[in-house]
Amino acid sequence: MLQTDVHNYLRTFFTENESPIIEESDGHIHIQLSIDMDKRLMNRPFYWQYLEKIGGVPNPMKLTLITDDSKAPEDLKGERIHFGAPRLHHIFRIAKELGSHVRMYEKVARTTLADGSISLLPWLNVNMKLSYEAEKKKDRFVSLGLNLVNGEMVDGFADQMIHLPLEPVIPDYCFTVSPLIKPASGMNRIRMYLENELLKEDHTWATQAVEKMNQDLRLLETFYTDEDDRPESYENEKEAITRQYDPKISMNVINGGLFYLHQHPLSIKRKILPYRK
Repeated sequence: MLQTDVHNYLRTFFTENESPIIEESDGHIHIQLSIDMDKRLMNRPFYWQYLEKIGGVPNPMKLTLITDDSKAPEDLKGERIHFGAPRLHHIFRIAKELGSHVRMYEKVARTTLADGSISLLPWLNVNMKLSYEAEKKKDRFVSLGLNLVNGEMVDGFADQMIHLPLEPVIPDYCFTVSPLIKPASGMNRIRMYLENELLKEDHTWATQAVEKMNQDLRLLETFYTDEDDRPESYENEKEAITRQYDPKISMNVINGGLFYLHQHPLSIKRKILPYRK
């Protein structure tokens, strides 16, 4: 599931940044980079400086990313990518640099417009990285969408948007519905929903981490039982053990935006998750 999230995120990222997918399987993506993506990703500044100096024809590189060895073609040469990989974190940073949010409108077919003006409903989308940290670290990508009119919550929102024609300007003969839920309130709803969902998860990993931490702390105590005044080294070691095992979950927003969509229900392809107080 995690690698599926990585795969879908990469597809969306490159497609939206004018870098078309040349070839794809469930385990890899072969991309023709745009000039801008080549400059940002491929670390060859001298090539671009020389090319601009002589006025040459740009030749941006192609990039093959392998997201799942078991599903990619055999003997495929490419870069393996997963949560925690430097390349993926580089892409996350680029996404933040290019803009923390977008505003997109669904391009409605002309046949749909024949009956008059079409309303577009506002959806707030937030893409986040969840980090589960203890002795080991595990990352998970989450994309949530909140309907700002009726409060419906959709998990996997980014996957859903891949299948819709979107553009940065409102289509002709369309109008946007005013939100009943303000974006700031929507962000709070998304945060509360996600916190509630995290509380329902199996946190055995955290319990085990605390047990290991307590074991190491008890062992540390045995080395200093004969000392009335604990030296500085004791406090340093105690702090290091706590820092190593203390479990926590952090939520980091990658990007998001407002999407104005036609009134077809997203629940046709994706389960709608109700907001819980």
